[in-house]
Amino acid sequence: MSKIIVTGGAGFIGSHLTDKLINEGHEVVVVDNLMLGKKEFVNKGAKFFKDDIRDLDKLKKIFKGAEAVFHLAADPRLQVSIEDPALTHEINVTGTLNVLIAAKENKVKKVIFTSSCAIYGDQNVPISETAIPKPLSPYGLHKLMGEEYGRLFSSLFGQETVCLRYFNVFGSRKLATGSYPMVIPIFLDQSKAGKKLSIVGDGEATRDYVHVSDVVEANVSAWKSKIVDGRAINIGSGRQVSVNQIAKLIGGPVENLPPRPGEMRFIEADVRLAKEFLGWEARVSLEDGIKMLKEEAGIK
Repeated sequence: MSKIIVTGGAGFIGSHLTDKLINEGHEVVVVDNLMLGKKEFVNKGAKFFKDDIRDLDKLKKIFKGAEAVFHLAADPRLQVSIEDPALTHEINVTGTLNVLIAAKENKVKKVIFTSSCAIYGDQNVPISETAIPKPLSPYGLHKLMGEEYGRLFSSLFGQETVCLRYFNVFGSRKLATGSYPMVIPIFLDQSKAGKKLSIVGDGEATRDYVHVSDVVEANVSAWKSKIVDGRAINIGSGRQVSVNQIAKLIGGPVENLPPRPGEMRFIEADVRLAKEFLGWEARVSLEDGIKMLKEEAGIK
């Protein structure tokens, strides 16, 4: 089978993707500096390198003989990107450029880049890929720059790339600390501890939640698809849900906190291109996903 690289493979989504690829019989190499990931999340069948995507020389060596790279490594903490845009730029933009350079020089067939709905900013919903990006945070801008690098490497060097714009991914291994947004795991932790659920703002802001198992399938579909030109595809459920609705699903008393800057107000993905080009659509509902998480956490 194929040698596959997963950057960020010790993280929430990357570790689930690694599990899937190993179950399919592939040789999987995980690259993760463990800044946000956890070593215990890494499948024992994977080869693990505790390295940083900012180290181009290391990537060039690790990528030798690889057929595909799933690039998930990033600092996705929106608020951190506002507080320290220089550091997060180095990780999210320079790191992505390094991945593309290492892939090109090693003749890796395809790079699947993890982007984000944060590139859009406030838009009319549902948000389609044709919407003009208006990122509200450095993180959103970083992801948009990564997409543009992917397109350039495709057109200039023939490096096959595809960009997946994740909406709000949830599921097991999603931590209440680390990557943003964190509302579901935070609410679960608060509920388990008998605390009030902390709602930022009025709770009417919406998000489009997509289960991690569906995101993993989207990645595999993107790898096997005919998309090679760096185009971006929305990966979401096509349904918007408010923070207040999430709180009701988890249950318990709530408290409202001041709103935070840089956050989109309403989010819902137009997922028609995912169906057309990837043959993909979300299958796990938010209700079923939260029910599984509550059972996992021992919350009744």
